[in-house]
Amino acid sequence: MSDENSGTDEEPADGGLGRRRRWVVAVAVAALLLGAAGVGASMVIKSPAQAAAEAGAPAEDVLTAAVEHRVLVSSVITRGQVRAGQTVNVSPQVSAGDEGASGAVITKLAVGPHDVLRSGRLLMEVSGRPVFVLRGGLPVYRDLRPGSEGEDVEQLQKALRELGHPTTPDADGTFGAGTKAALGSFYASIGYDPLPAQDDEGEGLKAAADAVRSAERALEDAQDSRSAAKDDDEAPGDPRKAVERATEDLDDARAVHAEVLAKSGPMLPAGEAVFLKSFPARVNAVQGLVGAKVSGTAMTLSSGRLVVQAYVPEYQKGLLRAGQDVEIYSEVSGVSAGAKVSRVADTQTAPAGESGTAPGAEAGGAPAAGPSGYLVRITPDKALDARLNGQDVRLTIKAASTGGKALVVPVTAITAGADGRTVVTVCAASGAQKRVEIRPGTSGDGFVAVVPVVETALRAGDRVVTGVRK
Repeated sequence: MSDENSGTDEEPADGGLGRRRRWVVAVAVAALLLGAAGVGASMVIKSPAQAAAEAGAPAEDVLTAAVEHRVLVSSVITRGQVRAGQTVNVSPQVSAGDEGASGAVITKLAVGPHDVLRSGRLLMEVSGRPVFVLRGGLPVYRDLRPGSEGEDVEQLQKALRELGHPTTPDADGTFGAGTKAALGSFYASIGYDPLPAQDDEGEGLKAAADAVRSAERALEDAQDSRSAAKDDDEAPGDPRKAVERATEDLDDARAVHAEVLAKSGPMLPAGEAVFLKSFPARVNAVQGLVGAKVSGTAMTLSSGRLVVQAYVPEYQKGLLRAGQDVEIYSEVSGVSAGAKVSRVADTQTAPAGESGTAPGAEAGGAPAAGPSGYLVRITPDKALDARLNGQDVRLTIKAASTGGKALVVPVTAITAGADGRTVVTVCAASGAQKRVEIRPGTSGDGFVAVVPVVETALRAGDRVVTGVRK
């Protein structure tokens, strides 16, 4: 065997170790190449956060607005309720007879919704008896009969005199012969007979008159007997005493007759009269129907000038005062009207109904629901359309005005410095800025009227800084 052949067929002693070393080197080189590729990719691909961070903030952009000349009005817009000075819900009752109130039937309606009323107007007929309206502020709480005295009688007398029915010679507050004549005349003018104060069909007065007549005849007989006794000394009894007694009986009979007469005659039943404080008045609604029994309110009336009441919160109350102009607008009817603030309350109150009550009438309404606030009373420049009565309306109250055109800037243009001065920043066309001291005035609709401390420092057309857009 030769050595050459042996060497050719056998693997070197360190061959396995060499192959492992080459494998390790190859892996290392591959890792190095991959790491380099990752670094290169990281320089090209960026996360959104990193991209935003590297982008940085954009340059600031100044927002400006022009200084203008305009009339500036500051308004308070709120809601209000149209109300009359007095509201009465009429619930009539039977005036007399055997029927009770439950038997009252409406036999005639003389007025309709929205009718204008004058004192003395017939409203309706209930069980054949009239219900009418008269002027007066005192509720009727009793039947007024001949011989009655009091303020309610005086109120009736004034209402009758106003309608042309004099009550002389009666004294004010005394229901005497003059008032009886006036009341009878009024009832005749509306086509009805007044109810008698006494329900005996005149029998009491007739009996009293008969007693007077009998007493007069008895006195005449006694006087004749006395005359005859002068010629007959033997006449029985004392003729003079008989005359005295007959005279006393006649006086008594006449006194009774006068008393009965004073209490007889026409009366005013409480259920036939509704008193309202002022006229013209209005018919708000008619709930009753002819032929139907009276049950609750049959008719609603109101009197007095229509006004508007609003309740405003404290932050609005400070802007309001008497004399300010108001626009009233009804979205329901489209009616608008001018008005003025007549009163602003100093204390907070809750909205409440204002109603009057008359005999045969119910209360005009319950307190209105709603939050408490400061009562503002609005008085129209002219009488409001009757259709607005009871409506909820929009009120635009002119709280302040520049009067004429003034220099105005947006509210956002005004700033207050640490030195206490109020300024606007004027931006020139070149981009240069300067601070101009001003005195602010009326504000409204996002603008403020301003007066520059230095007159020429601010003019219409100048641009003032209102903010910064980034």
